[in-house]
Amino acid sequence: MTPPPVSQALTDMGIPHRVFRHPGPVKSLEQAAAERGQLPEQIIRSILFRLSADDFVMALMAGPKQIDWKTLRHYLGEKRLTMASEEEVRRVTGYERGAVAPFGLPQPLRILADESIYAYEEMSLGSGERSVTIILHRDDLRRALGDVEMVDLGA
Repeated sequence: MTPPPVSQALTDMGIPHRVFRHPGPVKSLEQAAAERGQLPEQIIRSILFRLSADDFVMALMAGPKQIDWKTLRHYLGEKRLTMASEEEVRRVTGYERGAVAPFGLPQPLRILADESIYAYEEMSLGSGERSVTIILHRDDLRRALGDVEMVDLGA
């Protein structure tokens, strides 16, 4: 079985991780967490925002916590931003919504991360394939992300 794209990217970076395949379609954050034996707060959501026609930024937030749009706009110095459309997500990341991660992207992308992504010893995130996830240790995630921009994005 071919590893999902994010797994391959992490392997290429020398980052230890494991791949978890859900038994069927994932319909909620709570379902995903339960099947993985995790809390919803251990799941990192990778959300793509459009600043202008060809300018995008990805925000990483753990669990059900919401991103404060006003805080995000202020931090970015933008008066307006929108969530990327499904087509834009596919074009910019190469992944479908629900499978997005900040690794294995076709081109460099500005990444902002909320401190919540490091709240637990073990976290999970998109693999590049629907119903498949990557599970990794907090320290390995930190190494993989490198000098990511840490921002308090919470509402």
